[in-house]
Amino acid sequence: MAKTVKKDPKEKDPQSDIKILKTKKQYRMLFGFLLVLLSIAFLVSFISFFVSGQADQSAVDSITDRSVAVENWLGKFGAYVADLFIYRGFGVASFLFVKLCFLSGAFLLLDLPIRKLKNTWFWDLFAIIVLSITFGFFATTIPELGGTIGYELNQFIQDYIGKIGTLLGIVFAIVIYLIFKIKISPDAIKTFFEKKHAAIKDDLNGLTSTESGADYNLEEFAVKEAEELEEPTLKPSQFEINKEGLKPTIENASEINLEPTIKMAVTPPIQEPQTITTHDEAFVIEKAADEDVVEENLAAKLVADFGEFDPTLELSNYKFPTIDLLKEYTSVGITINQEELEENKNRIVETLKNYKIDIAQIKATVGPSVTLYEIVPEAGIRISKIKSLEDDIALSLAALGIRIIAPIPGKGTIGIEVPNKNPTMVPMKTVISSAKFQEAEMELPIALGKTISNETFVVDLAKMPHLLMAGATGQGKSVGLNAVLTSLLYKKHPAEVKFVLVDPKKVELTLFNKIERHYLAKLPDNSDAIITDNTKVIHTLNSLCIEMDNRYSLLKDAMVRNIKEYNDKFKARKLNPENGHRFLPYIILVVDEFADLIMTAGKEVETPIARLAQLARAIGIHLIIATQRPSVNVITGIIKANFPARIAFRVTSKIDSRTILDTQGADQLIGRGDLLYSNGNDLVRVQCAFVDTPEVERIVDYIGSQKGYASAYLLPEYVGEEGSSVNLEFDISERDNLFREAAEIIVTAQQGSASLLQRKLKLGYNRAGRLIDQLEAAGIVGQFEGSKARSVNITDLASLDEFFNNEQNND
Repeated sequence: MAKTVKKDPKEKDPQSDIKILKTKKQYRMLFGFLLVLLSIAFLVSFISFFVSGQADQSAVDSITDRSVAVENWLGKFGAYVADLFIYRGFGVASFLFVKLCFLSGAFLLLDLPIRKLKNTWFWDLFAIIVLSITFGFFATTIPELGGTIGYELNQFIQDYIGKIGTLLGIVFAIVIYLIFKIKISPDAIKTFFEKKHAAIKDDLNGLTSTESGADYNLEEFAVKEAEELEEPTLKPSQFEINKEGLKPTIENASEINLEPTIKMAVTPPIQEPQTITTHDEAFVIEKAADEDVVEENLAAKLVADFGEFDPTLELSNYKFPTIDLLKEYTSVGITINQEELEENKNRIVETLKNYKIDIAQIKATVGPSVTLYEIVPEAGIRISKIKSLEDDIALSLAALGIRIIAPIPGKGTIGIEVPNKNPTMVPMKTVISSAKFQEAEMELPIALGKTISNETFVVDLAKMPHLLMAGATGQGKSVGLNAVLTSLLYKKHPAEVKFVLVDPKKVELTLFNKIERHYLAKLPDNSDAIITDNTKVIHTLNSLCIEMDNRYSLLKDAMVRNIKEYNDKFKARKLNPENGHRFLPYIILVVDEFADLIMTAGKEVETPIARLAQLARAIGIHLIIATQRPSVNVITGIIKANFPARIAFRVTSKIDSRTILDTQGADQLIGRGDLLYSNGNDLVRVQCAFVDTPEVERIVDYIGSQKGYASAYLLPEYVGEEGSSVNLEFDISERDNLFREAAEIIVTAQQGSASLLQRKLKLGYNRAGRLIDQLEAAGIVGQFEGSKARSVNITDLASLDEFFNNEQNND
């Protein structure tokens, strides 16, 4: 008896799986067929909608009423679908739904993976929306083109960014579609036109060669020639064509005379000078040797071998100051006093009502030390009337430093700035650690503080390009200078920026002595990098003018326009250091008390300052000048004209405010770091970041404890009119080894200048300057005459030889 085997109920039946798969495939085909038919139905109804126009619009709402007739080719269903998609939907862009339905149905019918259509669905839906908005923007009189959705979306967007903004958005969306969907790129466009050009060129060449009879079939020509000969005929298949020409492939080729045919029909490729002899003539074809081709230029090879020049390599282990060196204050952050805000608002409204000025809207923005109340007056109120009530509002609020901005630039409101009863300090740590400063892509970023809207205010000194600061004693000017210097120390490597610090007060900037070998620049004969003596200030300013002229010569030789282009070219190893080229760091001149210099030196200081301000921007020399007394005899018209960027702390009078800012407002500040920044017409009120002396000490100690350069950055030597800064009594034995060669160059050129020796002898400026001084001491060249080249006292080389012979005889 056969034993029955029980089936495991958990074991799947293969037949059932096949049935399930078959059923799924049937449903897939059914659904795919339905989508294809639906796409055809959509196409018919959409086309019919545009043929029959809007005749069916009134019948759409009466779709259940059988007595109402429609003209759509698909009946009431077609009229309803067309109205839904075309009129109330996306307009003509709805035809893309036909494509999507048809493709989806076809994929299901052909049993293709439907997920491959995901990209098509995304971009077609994107195109539907963009086309609908585009037609809604341009075709406002033809609603069928954009549809209701396109029109409404267009109006919605215009409410927020206006008509021009909407147009720019549409263009941007079209560009996105062209780049990511159609894959249009500059290279693709270029390749397309190059192919077209090549095809046209080939056609023209073919046409020309055919007309001239130069294009013919080699096999046909050989057969024709063979037929005309009396020798046995060869078939075309009996020949091979290769780089050696035409040769027979049959065994008895030696018996057939093919020499005339081969010589006339085939010319072997030219490899080297060859001689082809036909009858009694010699025809020599020579190929000229190709010139040597340099695969890449020297600069590119150097970069490939050694990489770009790194100016920070000498101090490659230098570490920037850490943020924890700055003090952490507990009372940080703005505290909003609701009662104070409500009280100030009521008093402003009440004061304006007393003068019959009604307010439609008022809004408060709380800052660290000042709150801005933005008011929108009722229609018909003159702005000048509100502006004239500045003192009355200040009286009603019992507050110092009320400032009215009428109107606020870029807004349709009037601003009233009211000081907070409990102002909040802005620590330097908060602005240095802010993302806006840390991520700033600027050449010389400076974090000044925070605005009324509590945003970190960061500006680029390289764009200013010079900064004028003014403010009464104790209003935060020195702290502002420390904030500027601290910002640059946190962002720029010692190789990238150098400071020339002038401190007539002798106490404000002495802390920075510790970073002399890292960040400071000075004259070669100065022992201290911080300049406190007025005579040395004059020499330093004139030395900076010489440095400026030297840098412009370098830019001219490098054929660039500014320091950034020059340094980029130098990093790419396209400039030869043997020709005097070098990496140029930014130089920032900081003068703490400009009024004292003007009182003691006057024009001797103002002239080089004005010259630097006018010309030094392009070569990376920037000026920061601070003064306590912004009077017209200190900040002259020449100075103001070249210092568009200005910072005003609190001053004592409206006249001083107008002197520094060309408008009032600085006299209404509340002090303690409250400032107005101007770089043109707009004024920005900023609470300056506070950095205390112990914080600066910690930063400079941290930098000074690291390895620095051998000395401070040396500026060019400057010889005053009396020659007081250089000792011209030279011993002959102490002369430079290149003294005689330098003398021959000077006499030959009849031009006594250090820059000439630099170029001819490939020297640094300091050594070239010492040679000029030795030549002057010897009497070969004349005295310094400002910007002119020195006179040469010896006319020719023969006289120079006689001069040296006389010196030897005297010894």
